[in-house]
Amino acid sequence: MHAPHSDADSVLVSSRRGLGHLTLNRPRAINALDLDMIRALHVTLDGWQRDTDVDVVLLDGAGERGFCAGGDIRALHGMVTAGRVDEVHAFFREEYALDHAISTSAKPVIAIADGVCMGGGIGLAGHAAIRIVTERSRLAMPETRIGFTPDVGGSWLLARAPGRLGEYLALTGGEMDAADALYAGFADHMVPTAHLEALYEALENRADPSSPTELVLLFDESPEPSRLIEKRAWIDDAFAASDVAGIIDRLRARPEPDALETAELLAASAPTALAVTLAAVRRARGLPSLRAALAQEYGLVLWFALTQPDLVEGIRAQVVDKDRSPRWSPARLADLSEDRVAEAFAFEPEPALW
Repeated sequence: MHAPHSDADSVLVSSRRGLGHLTLNRPRAINALDLDMIRALHVTLDGWQRDTDVDVVLLDGAGERGFCAGGDIRALHGMVTAGRVDEVHAFFREEYALDHAISTSAKPVIAIADGVCMGGGIGLAGHAAIRIVTERSRLAMPETRIGFTPDVGGSWLLARAPGRLGEYLALTGGEMDAADALYAGFADHMVPTAHLEALYEALENRADPSSPTELVLLFDESPEPSRLIEKRAWIDDAFAASDVAGIIDRLRARPEPDALETAELLAASAPTALAVTLAAVRRARGLPSLRAALAQEYGLVLWFALTQPDLVEGIRAQVVDKDRSPRWSPARLADLSEDRVAEAFAFEPEPALW
């Protein structure tokens, strides 16, 4: 067994009996990703592709609160406000390369999305070969709440959710439990936390010809039906509208209290983020691959980070000052210019992602 790094390391690395184990290790920050973590994960995963002593990779997070709360947006705020453009490019470029590497790994990656798994955490767990959630899992792509747009391949997953759930989850940043994540296509199996230790032991001591999937199925349990199923009627109706204003109008015309509550949430959200995100999810439905979706997202996130005030303002309001009172620009959908969405998708980042 290779000795794990010290507890001071933000990523713990070990391997034993063919199982490579990567643990995100910033529990006080719910394992939020910084560039050093992204690089450590990618270098190790890349090395294991050529290591005959590793044939399965396990990815999890330290602590009781969650797998990964996302990227370190406070650090991103600092990069953008200080004009450190090269660092902004590097963070997203390297994060997306890691997400793609997980999705294409020759050694199957098993991700345990226990507890909080949001934003950048979805980028790691959502593209793994085997995606496990627990009864404590809380998954979301909440980027619009900071005046941003779902990235890390989130648009690719959202675009493939049933009906109009992709638009709904993207625009609202709605939280999914285990049942929701399975239904929406963000996870494959639900394993109760009480069984995780036994699962780890089974993966380490597995006997041929048991595949990782076969072993996971030994501990898999079916949760209660997703609450999203009950909401599909009003979600599919409202979120099929051609634009955000139309979605809000349809929500307000529905009899369901949840629909009206969703309308008010969207009415208070960043108009630019909503309009661009709606287009991003719908365009992702026509893209050929995760790689293509990541390239589309890369252009959009850099457009937001380098040309729009809403991202910095959203992070300020939610994370820095925590006054929860962002001042969006523009503040109202009616004031959003007709060409704003086209401008976002026309933005060409330098250097390119791929």
